Amino acid sequence: MKKILIIEDDLEIIKLLEIHLTDLIYTTSKATDGGEGLDMALNNDYDLILLDLTLPTIDGIEICKKVRAKKNTPVIMLTARTEEIDRVLGLEIGADDYISKPFSIRELLARIKAVMRRTDNRKDEEKDTSSISAEGLFIDIDKRKVLLDDHKVELSPKEFELLVLMASNPGRNYSRTELLNIIWGYNFDGYEHTVNSHINRLRAKIESDMAHPNYILTTWGVGYKFNEDIIL
Repeated sequence: MKKILIIEDDLEIIKLLEIHLTDLIYTTSKATDGGEGLDMALNNDYDLILLDLTLPTIDGIEICKKVRAKKNTPVIMLTARTEEIDRVLGLEIGADDYISKPFSIRELLARIKAVMRRTDNRKDEEKDTSSISAEGLFIDIDKRKVLLDDHKVELSPKEFELLVLMASNPGRNYSRTELLNIIWGYNFDGYEHTVNSHINRLRAKIESDMAHPNYILTTWGVGYKFNEDIIL
């Protein structure tokens, strides 16, 4: 049975979510305070976190950052803000989806199912392995750690997910739209430039020569792939 953590300070919203999620045979846990929610998220295993943006003690942005630094747990952010900058910020910090209040419960449930399905598909894409090695690059998937020539490389959550996805499937070509859908999800259609910016930042951290990359190659007219010739 899938387990969902609700971090939300509106008790009416919590009650509504618990009723509908229980009907779908999900198990729910809840926290109304950011600090408590962060502690629960880091010390327990959940299949999904529903995370309000504005919370007492610690806000949703900080919680998402801290969770992403430690875990791959999918996160859907709930917020009353609708500005474009907040949507983009949700992308940057590693949220898997983003829904504005007031929301339709039917739409939210559809988003939850889509994120969980996408997460399951991503796990299938990533082979049954806990680490990947490729000519000076070492990726520890479980610990979310990347070493380049034995030096730790600090990656953002989405940079790490992009690297793991492609390195797990060396030689496979991914279009920008495909990467957007796999890593960010259907709700971010039209944000292909986000993929480009993340690939560029990832390359800047792991490639010795940006003009002639060794790890993440550009497939002209298609997108990107991980160099299959350097996998150890």
